[in-house]
Amino acid sequence: MSALLADDGTVIPLEVDRWHAAPSLEELVVLDRASPPVLDVGCGPGRHVLALAERGVMAMGVDASPAAVRLARSRGAPVLERSVFGRIPQAGRWGSALLLDGNIGIGGDPTALLRRVAVLVRRGGSVLVEVEATWEPGRIVDVRLSHEGVLSPVFPWALVSAGDIDAASASAGLVVDDSWVGGSRWFVALVHR
Repeated sequence: MSALLADDGTVIPLEVDRWHAAPSLEELVVLDRASPPVLDVGCGPGRHVLALAERGVMAMGVDASPAAVRLARSRGAPVLERSVFGRIPQAGRWGSALLLDGNIGIGGDPTALLRRVAVLVRRGGSVLVEVEATWEPGRIVDVRLSHEGVLSPVFPWALVSAGDIDAASASAGLVVDDSWVGGSRWFVALVHR
C-alpha cells in the first residue's frame, strides 16, 4: 500500500492502481470541460494526458518525479520532468490546467500553487481542481510518502476542501465558475479573469 503519512498521524491513502488505469467516468467529465491546450500538473503516469491526446486534444504533463515521468513517457505521454514552479513552456497560453488526484496539495501552499497556475493559464482559461470531499477546513501537513515500506523525506502537503477553495482561488486571481460531485469525488472549475 502507498500512502502519505502526515505528522499529525493522519494516513492519506494513495490510489496508485487508479493512477495506472484509464480515466474514470468522473474524470472524463472533467476532461470534457478542459479547453486546449491542457497542462496536467502533477500528471504522474500521464493517463489524463493520454486520454486527451486520444481525443485529439493537445496536452502536456509536468511532474517532478523521475519515476512518474519515465512511466508516462514509456506510455507515449508528452511529459516534462520538473516542478510546476520551474520553467513551463507556453506560460500564459494554456487553455486549461488540471489539478486532479489531490494535486492541489503540491508544495503545501494551495494559494501559491494556484497563483503559479494562474500565470500559466491564459485569461479566460480554466483550472480544473479536485478538492477533498468535505466542507470542513483543510490543513497543511508535513508528510512522508510510504511505498512498499520505504519512506521518503518529509515534504509539505495541503488538504484543500470544497470550503477552502473560494479563498485560495480568489487570492490567485481565479474565480469559482462551477463545482460538482462525481461519485465520491468533488471537483471545482476555476476561471482566470
